[in-house]
Amino acid sequence: MRPLICELGMGADVHGRDYTKAALRGISDAIRHSSLTIFYSYKHPSEMRVDVTVGVPEPDKVDKEAVAAALPFGDVRVTVVKGGLDDNGMGGAEDITLAAVAVKAWLDTEGHGFRLTNSN
Repeated sequence: MRPLICELGMGADVHGRDYTKAALRGISDAIRHSSLTIFYSYKHPSEMRVDVTVGVPEPDKVDKEAVAAALPFGDVRVTVVKGGLDDNGMGGAEDITLAAVAVKAWLDTEGHGFRLTNSN
């Protein structure tokens, strides 16, 4: 597998510290930055591996299956680590959490009609 993309995103839940909601917004933020036509040209986008890393203050509160389901293609692997930010905001339902997200896509390019080159 060769790395093809790495996108970063940030998501927030501004009403109640829902870590999964913040992570899903981070995924959306990351993947909206790209138009990955290479996967459509390749015609087998489901064969890519997608590694997702989510950083939030309380990693065990993230629904990994929901995060994986937010990606449209590939074999998605989700890792949740301690990171992100909690802020007391205005208190109560106004508490805020931020999730930092990295989405990396990998594809086996061996024997296919395109090749990756180094442009040093």
